[in-house]
Amino acid sequence: MVQFKGVHLNYRKYFYNKLRKMRTRYITKSRFKLALECSTKIYFDGKPEYANQKLEDTFLLALADGGFQVGELAKCYFPGGHDIKSLDYDEALITTNELLKQDRVIIYEAAVRSGNFFIRVDILVKNGNSLELVEVKSKSFDGDTEEDFLNKNGTISSSWREYLADAAFQKYVIKCAFPDYSVSANLMLADKTALCPTDGLNQKFRIVKDANGRKSVSVSPDLSQDDLAVKLLKTINVDACCEILYQEQYGNEFEERSYTEFLDYLAENYADDRKIISPLSTACGSCEFRTTEEDEIAGLKSGFCECWEETLGWTNEDFKEQTIFNIWNYRRKDKLLREGRIKVSELNEDDISPKEDKNPGLSSSQRQWLQVQKAQCSDLTCWIDTVTLKSEMGKWVYPLHFIDFETSMVAIPFNKGRHPYEGITFQFSHHMVYSDGNIEHHGQYLNVTQGLFPNYDFIRKLKEQLDQDEGSIFRYAAHENTYLNIIYRQLQEDMDEIPDRENLCEFIRTITKSVSSSAEKWEGQRSMIDMLELVKRYYYHPDTRGSNSIKYVLPAMLNSSEFLQEKYRKPIYGAEGGIKSLNYKDWKWIVYEDGRVIDPYKLLPKLFEDISDKDFALLSEDDELRDGGSALTAYAKMQFEEMSDYERQEISKALLKYCELDTLAMVMLFEGWKDLIG
Repeated sequence: MVQFKGVHLNYRKYFYNKLRKMRTRYITKSRFKLALECSTKIYFDGKPEYANQKLEDTFLLALADGGFQVGELAKCYFPGGHDIKSLDYDEALITTNELLKQDRVIIYEAAVRSGNFFIRVDILVKNGNSLELVEVKSKSFDGDTEEDFLNKNGTISSSWREYLADAAFQKYVIKCAFPDYSVSANLMLADKTALCPTDGLNQKFRIVKDANGRKSVSVSPDLSQDDLAVKLLKTINVDACCEILYQEQYGNEFEERSYTEFLDYLAENYADDRKIISPLSTACGSCEFRTTEEDEIAGLKSGFCECWEETLGWTNEDFKEQTIFNIWNYRRKDKLLREGRIKVSELNEDDISPKEDKNPGLSSSQRQWLQVQKAQCSDLTCWIDTVTLKSEMGKWVYPLHFIDFETSMVAIPFNKGRHPYEGITFQFSHHMVYSDGNIEHHGQYLNVTQGLFPNYDFIRKLKEQLDQDEGSIFRYAAHENTYLNIIYRQLQEDMDEIPDRENLCEFIRTITKSVSSSAEKWEGQRSMIDMLELVKRYYYHPDTRGSNSIKYVLPAMLNSSEFLQEKYRKPIYGAEGGIKSLNYKDWKWIVYEDGRVIDPYKLLPKLFEDISDKDFALLSEDDELRDGGSALTAYAKMQFEEMSDYERQEISKALLKYCELDTLAMVMLFEGWKDLIG
């Protein structure tokens, strides 16, 4: 396996070009997926001179959602197979073809090539002259047939398209490679309706490293037939869905192709290392082939900028302007792209059509128009609805409670009787603000015990924290409310004896609002106040560039608030006589670099020693639902990776610090608002 990390850029280019000439350039599953997003991307893929903002360590993604454990569990449901571990294309192909000479055989990671197409099949089953491919995905499924992947009009559901496209591509390549065989395609998915048959099943799939640092999943020799008695994964035949995909047109509105024409087009261009020029689309907004400041210093190129330079003739000055992709929650990007209006400076009021709604503060369209106006006028000042926010704050009851949860959904359950992907709450942080202005980090919880279902202990500890008064409780986004509803349902459905079940359920009803899927409806008298909704309605800062994530709102607030800068530039946090902290001592949150306040999260100790700074930054770019975040990844590592007690202790300390900052960020936002409204 060739690795470029840490090698000087010029040498990386040399090695890459040498390697490229030595081996055939194949369209693989991952490149086909890229091409479906944007055909141009396959030109940049794998080239060391181009920046790529996807995770370098793809194992981290699979670790967070249980993908590798699910893959190994799937093999257990197809016992007796041959595992092809070689990463060398030719060696893997030779081994696969030898095994396929048998009349009946099961192969894991089978290698199949047809022309310039190369795939590795998760599970390939040969029975006489029939071949059955099984593509294993960690995504959950609660349907029964492939019709559940379709819309009412018979088209492929957008939420399943990429998974079905993957299976269809594999079926196509296998059929081309073995035309005399019948080929069927299947998806194997986590069955959300299944109940885990035993305790501790997930701990029997551990992540280990070999001598070269390569990670893999080790299956415990203690795995028993009882563990496999109930299948947690469901196999769904998707041949009909594949046929639908084969009949669709591919490419773009200017040059559509049939399925086979599209694949041949990709293969020809990729083999010749020729860039496919694609029209601009909404996919440009999330293009991974763009540079950060660090990438530019390192001499890396931006594939995104190259595309726009070639298509639009843009210069460096053009790229400094905000575009329609920066506008929060904007739904008319396609229309403006077709019209060639991409810069925010080119928009007018009709493009936004701001309208009031029935709620206080800004509506979504009014907020969008505010963002556009400030960008067009180069207005860098914050906007705040002083009157309405002051009215809202006047209703809050002291002491104020600010809480944040860290959560996970594990594919293979911890305990008997649990479903795949049941919500798990493994950590919380709790700050309090008193009526006299005093602040303290009042409490926290973190479970790091392997294989333990922590939710009931979690909710008991949270109840102890919040049940001492009637003060207002704050969250940021719907995340905490969603997970408390999950715990409520778990308590209601659990067949085990839980002595304080009703007390815990009553507590949850008191501080939450029922979710739309709940048959029982309620809204508690202390239902948590969502600070994200307050941001959307009453506060906007241009530094956020349209994002409402607290990871962007906090630095914007700190850089604009003289009050917060003056207060937190002193080492008062965790200091005697200062602000009580459970994890910090004599800490300063305001540190400057080039005249700007450094993002407080960048001041924290490294959460992982074995993860690159770039990957950690990507993991930390959490969205409002916190999917795939750094805390979730850390929890998964502690659950499933072999590590020393020292490593476990250090990650635990770092997790406590990160989560404490999450709730302190909410407190700082509150303090900043209070200073602004006077």
